[in-house]
Amino acid sequence: MVTITARMDDLEQLYGRKMPRNREHLNELLYSVKCELSGSIQTDPILDETELQLENKDSNRPDVWSPEGIARALRGIQRIETGLKKYSVSKKPAVEISVDKELRDIRPYIACAVALHPKIDDTIIRSLVHLQEKLDQSYGRRRRRSSIGFYDFDLIEPPLRYGAANPDEIKFVPLDTSTTLSLREILTQHPKGIEYGTIVSGFHKYPILLDSKDQVLSFPPIINSNDLGKVTPETRNLLVEITGTSEETVKNALISLTVALSDRGAEIHPARIHYPYPETHVVTTPELKERQINLPIDSIKTLTGLDLSRAALTSLLRRARYDVASATSKSVKVLVPCYRFDILHPVDIIEDIAIAYGLNNVKPRWPEDATIGSLSQIEEFSDTVRELMLGLGFQEILTFAMTNLEKLFTKMNHEPTQIVEIANPKITTMTCLRSWLLPSLMDFLSSNTHVEYPQRVYEVGYCTLWDMSLPNRTRDNLRLACASAHARANFTEIKSNLEPLMINLGLEFTIKPTENPSFLSGRAGTICVGDHEVGIIGEVHPQVLENWNLEDPVAAMELDLDTIFGVRGYGFAGEAPKPPTSERAN
Repeated sequence: MVTITARMDDLEQLYGRKMPRNREHLNELLYSVKCELSGSIQTDPILDETELQLENKDSNRPDVWSPEGIARALRGIQRIETGLKKYSVSKKPAVEISVDKELRDIRPYIACAVALHPKIDDTIIRSLVHLQEKLDQSYGRRRRRSSIGFYDFDLIEPPLRYGAANPDEIKFVPLDTSTTLSLREILTQHPKGIEYGTIVSGFHKYPILLDSKDQVLSFPPIINSNDLGKVTPETRNLLVEITGTSEETVKNALISLTVALSDRGAEIHPARIHYPYPETHVVTTPELKERQINLPIDSIKTLTGLDLSRAALTSLLRRARYDVASATSKSVKVLVPCYRFDILHPVDIIEDIAIAYGLNNVKPRWPEDATIGSLSQIEEFSDTVRELMLGLGFQEILTFAMTNLEKLFTKMNHEPTQIVEIANPKITTMTCLRSWLLPSLMDFLSSNTHVEYPQRVYEVGYCTLWDMSLPNRTRDNLRLACASAHARANFTEIKSNLEPLMINLGLEFTIKPTENPSFLSGRAGTICVGDHEVGIIGEVHPQVLENWNLEDPVAAMELDLDTIFGVRGYGFAGEAPKPPTSERAN
């Protein structure tokens, strides 16, 4: 949810009509663009100067995070201005920008535009800054993926240089201060540097944006210069700059701002960006071009129940600010405006069609197939196992399905096996999906050495195994693991818990001696039910205990509940895991 600030008189000027002064009626109008007044509805009248706090329920639609976007959408819904709104960009670039090759691994992308003669006053400046903050915080992931800067273009001497600077060599006066600071000092002394400094502090050089006279425009993504990066009601021409680590995010954020400025009467001129990587090439920003999405007509009726004529469908699309490029009896090619980068699938367009039609106008109906929900047999079986483990004196724990190679293998004294790793992990402690449960239990025991012993814990949970026979090449495997930690924990104790568990499940089992590096030699066995190997049991190896900083012995077992479920006559929910290999895959 995104909160938007707008003055009533400013919103009305953009909308082109008077808006309801009754808060309940105003909410009814705003619902059509997924907004509503913040807080409870009050009875006091809304004045022209009233500052409205609006809550946008669709955090995936940056185009309605501003008064300009809300008015644009409302004008379509209310038939004031329908169809796709096209935005033009001058063919002649207003500024050239060269990018330093050293930024490739720091903050590689930049997009700019120049807005000439926008209508600017204090209200509009606050609106633009508010949109800037929302895009930085939400869409830009707190300035990591993208961050925005505004500048007085008349004070700048093009061309610009987006470079990498030694943090102690370049100094300037940050915005809203009077003290000259180096880039490194800004990170420790300026409020914005303290808040966002971790984005760049790990690099040897920091991003910097300079003009041809080496005047500092900004230290992205931290703070603008107080000389060139301060916008006032006297500013006549704006430079909009966005830097970031995602080229798509940077370009899309620029589109959101330039269409808002265009709605304010600005003439948009592009910037030409000269990149040295991956090879020398030139990019012109912004690109305010519509795109096409094919919309199957049958899917509209399937999802909404609406049987629309061609004319009705076209009218609803235009009210939602789309246009129709072409149509057949089976599909429509929909023109999507440049600022609707949230549209990823025909379903997104169908939702807008339903909103334009009026959700309250859609007749409700009962589902044709009445069904009664219930637990699946495998879930009932797992609940039975949980009850039995509780009866045996174990306490249930719940741990994360994500872990890392050190916990899964190194600390377990085990050679790496084939697992599912995360291609772009966000934190080092969670880089892969677990293939067995016992490391999770050992991690839990290691974190609770201060708690009184004995400690007897268990978990019923899913692990992820490779299965090349399935479309996604993996399957979830339901398992049970339990561990007993105290001064006298041994094989006999854990086996005495296995026996009543299997008896109550109606199964006969045998234990075959085995060697496993996670368990003490001669004190470990493979649990078998008939011809099926369903688990392992034993005393945890002393080296493993040392790796987890555990002083007391631990006896443990782990069972493949999917295979046991199949053995009990329900049909196999999954095959027993294949013998481990030395391969790993992303």
